[in-house]
Amino acid sequence: MQLFYNPDIKDIDTTFTFDSNESKHIVKVLRKTNGDELWITNGSGYLFEGKIINHDIKKCEVELISSKKTYPKSHRLHIAVAPTKMNDRFEWFLEKATEIGIDEITPIICNRSERKVIKLERMQRVLESAMKQSLQTYLPKLNEPISISEFLDKPTSELQFIAHCEDTERHELKRRVAADKDVTILIGPEGDFSPEEIKYAIQKGYAPVAMGKTRLRTETAAIVACTIIATINNG
Repeated sequence: MQLFYNPDIKDIDTTFTFDSNESKHIVKVLRKTNGDELWITNGSGYLFEGKIINHDIKKCEVELISSKKTYPKSHRLHIAVAPTKMNDRFEWFLEKATEIGIDEITPIICNRSERKVIKLERMQRVLESAMKQSLQTYLPKLNEPISISEFLDKPTSELQFIAHCEDTERHELKRRVAADKDVTILIGPEGDFSPEEIKYAIQKGYAPVAMGKTRLRTETAAIVACTIIATINNG
């Protein structure tokens, strides 16, 4: 099964026409023709079954035969993470987190951040590709970058954690998380959060946690967090 994505498809639609880029991929690269079946998601939980009725290389049209709504999980995972110095590491995190089942990502700019500008359009494409590859119908939400202080001033979820490396009291994340609860986790830059940032997060109700006994890179810590949450909720 190959999954296509277009956010404009609605459950009331009976036909849909792909744009020129997607049409070229379907007709010329995949060699699909009239009568062939396609599976499409709008990234909002719907899976559509379509049949090609016009295999035009510039405007491939499908008849939508059926649609099925996939309901959201019993929990939501929001990770606020400092962008890594190397773009490919952050892209790797986005890809794997999507496959595991993240719901929302916010890039946070910290005092020790090595990268303070990210290309959201490119990152969005990574999320879309990972969603299609893993045959999911919900596209994770990618927010605009924001300073950690601004993020901490916003309301988040029921369970809030900050993962840091300071030699202070912390608990293992896996021992603090409960199933079926919305979770927000802060992951800092390679140089870690500053003491002031950690103190402010704790004042805002974020519990300090560790991902294990070893020191992890930013993107690795974020993936471990995703895995822990998924394991607890799917176990």
